Amino acid sequence: MAIKTVICIGMAGSGKTTFMQRLNSHLHAAKEPPYVINLDPAVLRVPYGANIDIRDSVKYKKVMENYNLGPNGSIVTSLNLFSTKIDQVIKLVENKRDKYEHCIIDTPGQIECFVWSASGSIITESFASTFPTVIAYIVDTPRNSSPSTFMSNMLYACSILYKTKLPMIVVFNKTDVCKADFARKWMTDFEAFQEALREDQELNGESGMGSGYMGSLVNSMSLMLEEFYSQLDMVGVSSYTGEGFDDFLNAVDNKVVEYESYYKAERERILKEKEEREKAEKEKSLEHLMKDLGIKEKVGLEKTSNDDADVLSDLEEGENDGIILRDEEEGIDREYTFAGDERLTGEINSRDTPDLQRRYEEALQKVAKSASSETAENIAKYIRQ
Repeated sequence: MAIKTVICIGMAGSGKTTFMQRLNSHLHAAKEPPYVINLDPAVLRVPYGANIDIRDSVKYKKVMENYNLGPNGSIVTSLNLFSTKIDQVIKLVENKRDKYEHCIIDTPGQIECFVWSASGSIITESFASTFPTVIAYIVDTPRNSSPSTFMSNMLYACSILYKTKLPMIVVFNKTDVCKADFARKWMTDFEAFQEALREDQELNGESGMGSGYMGSLVNSMSLMLEEFYSQLDMVGVSSYTGEGFDDFLNAVDNKVVEYESYYKAERERILKEKEEREKAEKEKSLEHLMKDLGIKEKVGLEKTSNDDADVLSDLEEGENDGIILRDEEEGIDREYTFAGDERLTGEINSRDTPDLQRRYEEALQKVAKSASSETAENIAKYIRQ
């Protein structure tokens, strides 16, 4: 059975690590202990036991010192270093598929360091291509009681959804402080959100061109996100009391079914298209190479009367007025080979320069030796005369 993978993403201060701790203890209480991975290299202590911890592989402070980086740059670099071994991480998780049902992953609080970095994409793609993967976007409920702040968070969630292309659950955390009923209402009732936005503007005494523009923008955004809300599961939880975690696990099960029925098929289609595109580019590159080498039988070119005299300009003349579209302009990076010389059967590039230089020197010495011996023979003949 495949392990259900939950990647926890959220703004700094949203309660992500506490959510991870409560989810871990909740699953342990249900006799279903999860496989836990920590990807935050800068955290001092985590309130849960991690099966895989990035801090065991990468030392955050050493990265800062060695590369002269700041905090965020060091987090990104640490994730880059860790992502080079992601195949080993996936293999470790795969070996535990019979023992664990869930794999939960904690990410750095600096959300942009993970979501918008190359390493974050590599890690997410690696898990998503191997296991049913769900994104849990953690939201600080008390801080999102303002309509404008709520809309900003939803836009960020929307960008993450389209960046990862994975099923997403919006988790409104800290419901023991502030209930998340208002958020559910705003996500399902456009008019209720408009009314809340007007009340917020009146309460704060906002007026004038700026506030009117912002109100119009937020209204437009809420209307645009209506379709986005329909693709989301919204859950309210309290990491402090443990309330709502059964609902969260039910939402994960629903999203796993959605992953299998829709996202997995879509990902396979995208990968197939990418493979076909790369295959077409390789065939096009090979065709250009065979044209350069004068191999016409395989590329359908007409033979000329003198095959040995064919040059590139002769083959292309009249076809496109001698203007050759170079491989560099097509984004194809390949190294050319030389044909007709048995000694040069490999690729000729900068790595072969010493070998070619040696051949040139040997040939030069051979010519010089031959010339000197011929000169000596001529001098001896002259003396004999």
